[in-house]
Amino acid sequence: MMTTPPEPANRILLVEDDPRLADMLTEYLTQAGFRVTHAPNGREAVVHIAAGQADAVILDLMLPDMDGLDVCRQARAVSDVPVLMLTARGDAIDRIVGLEMGADDYLPKPFEPRELLARLRAILRRRVDVGLGRADQRGGPSGSHDFLRFGRLEIDSASHSAKLDGVPCELTAYQFDLLLVLARHAGRVLSRDSLMELLKGEPIEAFDRSIDVHMSRIRAAVEDDPKKPRRIITVRGAGYLFAKVQD
Repeated sequence: MMTTPPEPANRILLVEDDPRLADMLTEYLTQAGFRVTHAPNGREAVVHIAAGQADAVILDLMLPDMDGLDVCRQARAVSDVPVLMLTARGDAIDRIVGLEMGADDYLPKPFEPRELLARLRAILRRRVDVGLGRADQRGGPSGSHDFLRFGRLEIDSASHSAKLDGVPCELTAYQFDLLLVLARHAGRVLSRDSLMELLKGEPIEAFDRSIDVHMSRIRAAVEDDPKKPRRIITVRGAGYLFAKVQD
C-alpha cells in the first residue's frame, strides 16, 4: 500500500544574537514542526538568504555586526523570502522603516512565543497562497486570475505584478496582495480591520498599525503624487477606498 510522503518542514532562518533567546525559540519552533537554522549575526544571515536556504526569516533588528534594517534591505535585493522583524527599540520609526524596506510583519520585544508562531504561520500562509494563485473565501487573492486595469494602472494576479504606464511597481508580496484586495473592492471603503482579516485570515490587534505603513509604500509605487493620492483614498475614520476612476 502506497503512502503519501509527509510534506517537508518549512525552513526558518532565525537571526538573533542573544544565545538564550535563540535556543528557546529554536526549541519552540522545532517542536512546532519547523526546521530552524540560527544565524547569530547579519553577515551570516545575508549569506543564508542569498543562497535560498530559508522559507521565512525571523530577524532581530539589533545585531552585533550590522543593523537589522541593513540585513532586511540586502535580503530584499536578492530574495522575496518573508521577513518577520523582532525589535526591542521603543521608537515606532524603526518598525516603519523596516516595513518600508520590505519586511512583512513585525513583533516588539518582549513577546509571547505563541504570537510569534501565529505571525510566522500567517506570513508563510500568504506566501503559499501567492504561489498557488489562490485565496480564501473572504476576498483575498483567489483561484480566479484577474487582470484589472484602472486607467494607466494594470494589476495582474496571475503574474503577481502591477504596472503603471507599463513600468513594474516595486511591491512586496504582501503589499501586492493588499493592492489586489483593494482593487477587487474598487469603490468600496475597507477598514483596516477588514483589510487585515482579508489578508491574514485572522483578527488584528488594535495597536497594530503596520497596514498604514504598507499603504504608504503602495502609494509611493502606484500614485503620481503620493502626497495627493487619486487611486488609494483615505476615508477619515473609516478606512481606505480604491478609486474606480483614476485618470
